[in-house]
Amino acid sequence: MRNRHIQTLFASFFRKDRLQKVVTQEFTLPDGDFLEVVWNKATPKDNQPIVVLFHGLAGSVNSPYIVGLMNALQKKGYSSVLMHFRGCGKKENLKPRAYHSGDTADAKAWIEYLHKTYPNNPLHAVGFSIGGNMLLKLLGEWQEQTALRSAVSVSAPMRLDICADTIEKGFAKVYQDYLLKPLKKSLLAKYKKFDMKELIGIDEQRVKEIKTIREFDECYTAPMHGFASSEEYYERCSAQQFLKDIRTPTLIIHALDDPFMTPDILPKSDEVSEFVALEVSPCGGHVGFVGGLFGVEYWLEEQIILNIDKY
Repeated sequence: MRNRHIQTLFASFFRKDRLQKVVTQEFTLPDGDFLEVVWNKATPKDNQPIVVLFHGLAGSVNSPYIVGLMNALQKKGYSSVLMHFRGCGKKENLKPRAYHSGDTADAKAWIEYLHKTYPNNPLHAVGFSIGGNMLLKLLGEWQEQTALRSAVSVSAPMRLDICADTIEKGFAKVYQDYLLKPLKKSLLAKYKKFDMKELIGIDEQRVKEIKTIREFDECYTAPMHGFASSEEYYERCSAQQFLKDIRTPTLIIHALDDPFMTPDILPKSDEVSEFVALEVSPCGGHVGFVGGLFGVEYWLEEQIILNIDKY
């Protein structure tokens, strides 16, 4: 399947894997809000490596790429836990803010909690799409202070401005519409609980009129999270500028035909530290990488686990 859209859509819509059993935990954040985190099967045994997963935009524990990787990790003896970003779990959050591509504080608090609670369990992390961008930014901020043994970032929009432009063109508009629907629904729900017009300066009708991811970021993401504009948000939160500061063994997996972005998001050799490796495939779509001659093979999961096995 060498078509970028077939790769992306097959991995997202035609995979029917399920998690057999999960354990949900509510983690209280320093600001009094909470995260819903979901363990596969059970909380970890002593010394069992833990793999922390971060989903993409509007994702959850039910996202096919999360389900598939959790099941694959379980078969290899790893414990895995998905951290829902604020607003992506089943319960409504307590604050009017949500999450964004550069919001590393919640993930940092969760990983540090795991490190303290399970001191004998090696920690690894995997981030997908904006979760991958967030993870790379966090690793760059942490530098030598990292609590992680290794990390993998998949299909990360490491230049958010380029991605916002790309997703507005051609067939990519279909993905934009698909992602915008739950984002707008979640934002509109906040108007019933908070004075959102006072907070971000627009009413519900204006939210309904939003047509692009960039417009959503300009109207909500930026003002709600302390940025002057969507451009400032993209500039400060794009992961590419943080790669040179990473001191954790990190694998970046990316496809040149990713329909959400262009190859320009990839860093040059002098923009990454010696701890960062790039696995760049000519095809694979966005969080796709589906192969196999006589049956479906999820190459992505194999590569992620092979990388974790090293550490």
